[in-house]
Amino acid sequence: MKKAFLFLLSTVLAAGAFAQPKKQVADRVIAVVGDRIVLESDVKNALADALRQGQQLPENAECAIMEQALVSKILVLQAERDSLKVDESDVESELDQRIRYFVRQYGSQDELERIAGKTIYQIKDDAREAVRETKLAQQMQRKIVDNVRITPTEVNAYFNRIPADSLPLFESELEIGQIVIYPKPSKDLEAYVMSEMNNFKRQIESKQITFEEVVRQKSEDPGSKDRGGQYQINRTDKSWDPAFVAAAFRLKEGEISNVVRSKFGFHLIQLLQRNGDDALVRHILMKAPVTNEEINSATRKLDSVRSRLVAGTIDFATAAGRYSDDETSKFTGPFIQGRNGNFVTIDELEKDIVPQLARMRVGDLSQPFAFTNERGDKGVRIIYLKTRTEPHRMNLKDDFNRISTAALEEKKMQTLDKWLNSHIADHYIMLDPDLNHCGQLQRWTAGAHTAAR
Repeated sequence: MKKAFLFLLSTVLAAGAFAQPKKQVADRVIAVVGDRIVLESDVKNALADALRQGQQLPENAECAIMEQALVSKILVLQAERDSLKVDESDVESELDQRIRYFVRQYGSQDELERIAGKTIYQIKDDAREAVRETKLAQQMQRKIVDNVRITPTEVNAYFNRIPADSLPLFESELEIGQIVIYPKPSKDLEAYVMSEMNNFKRQIESKQITFEEVVRQKSEDPGSKDRGGQYQINRTDKSWDPAFVAAAFRLKEGEISNVVRSKFGFHLIQLLQRNGDDALVRHILMKAPVTNEEINSATRKLDSVRSRLVAGTIDFATAAGRYSDDETSKFTGPFIQGRNGNFVTIDELEKDIVPQLARMRVGDLSQPFAFTNERGDKGVRIIYLKTRTEPHRMNLKDDFNRISTAALEEKKMQTLDKWLNSHIADHYIMLDPDLNHCGQLQRWTAGAHTAAR
């Protein structure tokens, strides 16, 4: 837990600068490092944010967060001495990203502002210095530990220090590649859906029915249906479909778009409010259905691809790059991603994949099979079982890379701790006596005594 709270220097303190509901703000100074202060409210708000985000915290979480704050202050002071700089565009990008996160949490910009009791600009202004400090501290941390390397001997020594009865048990992990095709619906069905949506637009504009009623009755977007189809979007946020964003920002407030086609289907979009690159919109999503005819055509195509793979005339990665419609494969390759990268456990897989694996051995390719993804889109896929590990206790043979990563992180933490121990005495430090119960602050307390003398 010390590693998680101290060494990784998470941005929980910066996140605490984003006003959250009903926080008690106390402006009592509980620590001073050089010319930097730590407020009691900084720690309490950071703790409240961590709990709200579902993080698992140790019993002495306030002490751990306090230590993180002290570490951050020293790293910032050293970064300034070393003339390290933070790109202000990175700070603004981080602020925008966090605002978008909270907007999505609460449903709209107005709701976030209501809960926070501040405007978006005030929220960003309150958080800006904390985000800047966090990024500066992270730069300094990287400078201290980036050249740390680990040798195989050190990996062995790290593993041998773990008590045998503490070695974790790993369940079976698999490397599974996939090639996915999402068949296109027929032109006739697309035309029918577009005609239906144009009809809904006429009914809404003539006040025969409300936008919300059409959302409730017809929209196929479960993510926004309970909010009347509303989303808060940002023009620069690349996670949104570009056709959707472009159409939304061409509208005047209150105006409803013509039918817009995106990778998700067909939309009617209404612009409710716009402020620069931010907009509040609502939409109706309908999809043209994919019939058995399109599914069978995709199955035949993937069957042909599979034949080439079995014959060895094309390798799996090339085939996936050429034929797969899976968007994530463009960035991560053709293998399904899990908590441990390419290695996944059964519980991480989509339910339609699991029965296929029961009939497969390592190196096998499945026959093409139909499925429906989490968005309700119908597709056809083949999967390739590259590797499968047996359930086992952690060992050097099967888990060297995992152990090596853990050993390297420990060595980096030790390097940072050593650096801190040699630099704490260089700074004026004051700690509130109420922190005396925090055992991990003992070295800082010694530093405070040195400063006092």
